[in-house]
Amino acid sequence: MIHQEQWQQLVAKIAHHAPEDGRHNSPIDFLSFGRSSKPTSLAHIATWASFALVAQGQKALRMGDDVMHYGPGDLLLVTLDMPVQSCVVMATPEKPNLGVGITINEARLMRYLEHFPHHHVGTNSISERGITVHKVAPPLVDAVMRLIELLDQPQDITALAPLIEQEIFYRLLTGPEGPRILNMALTERPGNKVARAARWLRENFHQPLKMDQLASSVGMSISSLHHHFKAVTAMTPMQYQKQLRLNEARRLMLIEKLDAGTAGYRVGYQSASQFSREYSRFHGQSPARDVRMIAVGPEGFYPPQ
Repeated sequence: MIHQEQWQQLVAKIAHHAPEDGRHNSPIDFLSFGRSSKPTSLAHIATWASFALVAQGQKALRMGDDVMHYGPGDLLLVTLDMPVQSCVVMATPEKPNLGVGITINEARLMRYLEHFPHHHVGTNSISERGITVHKVAPPLVDAVMRLIELLDQPQDITALAPLIEQEIFYRLLTGPEGPRILNMALTERPGNKVARAARWLRENFHQPLKMDQLASSVGMSISSLHHHFKAVTAMTPMQYQKQLRLNEARRLMLIEKLDAGTAGYRVGYQSASQFSREYSRFHGQSPARDVRMIAVGPEGFYPPQ
């Protein structure tokens, strides 16, 4: 059980480092903050391996047909990069939605697991959703708060942030989230194979999708990849690729000012009419009307490097 005083301290720390609405990066490369003073409509975004805490307010996330709500006391765990829809459900100027995000660096996680192989024992290898909501444990909140406090002591970040990051890995792996993280990290697990397939799709979304080649590249049959991919992402590989294409096309038109035909061709569409039809179905309006009605920065469309 998290004490109210501890949670109010977290609210104050996030408010200090996120004084205005929007996303705020920090000098610690895997730590960021978010603030919103009003509810928002569902927006297409990209997620990456990470977890998030909402200290105040409430958010919702849609993945395929699944809708998840999370707020104070919850932990949103993302074990696979994927396109989703997200919105702020509860926020006011007086009590804004305040959140903190921790990116899970897969390379550093793997190095940690090499030194602590006992975390591998007794875990299952079934495919589970790549985004889940759990109750957050007080020790994990405590580690996150100490990480945030380092921002007030910048001279200590280089020495201490990696140690707190390892503690965060430990808290995640020994909690109810552990099996899902291992399923993502360990090469022989279905979740890891799905992650590799998803990574290929992200890096090559403009190319034609050949399921036999994709399945072979990750060591699975076509039927097995299709089954596990949908179990993890709530989408088929083709739906996943389509969302990547349409989100990137939107970014190209909004940020790089490309016209619809060029953007569609750039992301892999050979037919302008097919691109316009699928874009309208996905984003709710034609490419031209969509671009006229919204203006957003690039951070909403792809994860930081």
